[in-house]
Parts: sequence; C-alpha cells; structure tokens
Amino acid sequence: MSKHGPETRRQILRAALRRFANGGYAATSVQQIVGDAKVSKPALYYYFHDKAGLFQALVSEAHDERLQVVQQAAARKPDIRGQLIEILAALFDYFHQNRELTRIAFATAFAAPGEVPSDLRYLDQCQRNLKFMRSLIKRAQADGELNDHFDARDLAYGFYGQAHLYIASHLLMPDYRLNRRAAERIVDLFLAGAGAKKKRRA
Repeated sequence: MSKHGPETRRQILRAALRRFANGGYAATSVQQIVGDAKVSKPALYYYFHDKAGLFQALVSEAHDERLQVVQQAAARKPDIRGQLIEILAALFDYFHQNRELTRIAFATAFAAPGEVPSDLRYLDQCQRNLKFMRSLIKRAQADGELNDHFDARDLAYGFYGQAHLYIASHLLMPDYRLNRRAAERIVDLFLAGAGAKKKRRA
C-alpha cells in the first residue's frame, strides 16, 4: 500500500478526531496526531497542509455527512410529518454513531477566539443545510400541510434548533433516549404547538 493512500488519510483523520474531540483544537499538537496515527509529519502535511486544514476537513465532513443523512431520510416519506420524523431519527442515529464528530461540530459554533482556526469556514455549509430544510417546509406549505402564515425560514430554524438542542442536551444528560419514538414526540410537538386550542362555540 502506498504511504500516501486513502487509508493513511483516514488514519490521520481518526487520530485527529479523537484528539480534537477530547482535548480541543488549541491543546492538540501535530506531533500528538501523527503519533496516534503512526504516520510521519510529511504524510499529514501531504493531505492537510497544517493542523488548521485538518480541523477544517473534519468540520466540513460533519456538515456534508449530515446533509446527506437528512436528504436520504426525507426521500423515504412523501408527507411532511413522515419526512421530519425520518430526518430526526436519522440525525439521532448519526449522532450515536459519530459522537466525537458531532461534538466538534457543536463546539465550533460556540468556540472562543483561539479555540478553533481563525479562518475556519462552516457558515456556508450551515446555510446550505438549512436551505434544504426550508425547501421541504415551503413545499409542505404549498401542499397545505403546514400553515403558510409562518415564514418558512423561521420554521426551518425552529425545527433544526429543536433537533440540535436535544442532541446537545444528550451530550450533557445521556439518560434521555434519542430514538425514533423520541423523534415522533418531538415532531408532533413541533407540528401541533403547545398552545391551548380554542373550543368552537356550539
């Protein structure tokens, strides 16, 4: 196998992911990463140029994979309730299988200066992912499944924000089970709202 093959790149990414997720970007050194990956520094620089480039690759991977997960999940159902449940259940599954990568993605959004690379790019990917969710909601509004008095962007933020809050909370309080049944409850709350419904007069 070539020393500059795809497996070498994966080894470096896996080692960096563990270090960044558990020790943070600033506290992690290139030497620690190459030591864990059992590769040379030139091998790391061949793929990622520097530590910042390696961190960028992981953040981009997290956003790209989540978009793919959401798109594939939405395609499994024709109605908005089914789509939202599939999306949320798939995001929960992705989180359980990629806890460290998810932790990095969340930490990036709230990092203080110096805790992540200064030129880190991820906002465009966040907007891209949100745009897909907004397109689903606008289609559901056009089909009469959702109230079109609400702004589609606000609804997209509301659903995505709710999903992310549950995932972030699970990192702190792992006793709450994130599974399909939880996804159904969360989606039904989102669609129905918590406000009391006015009774019609006879």
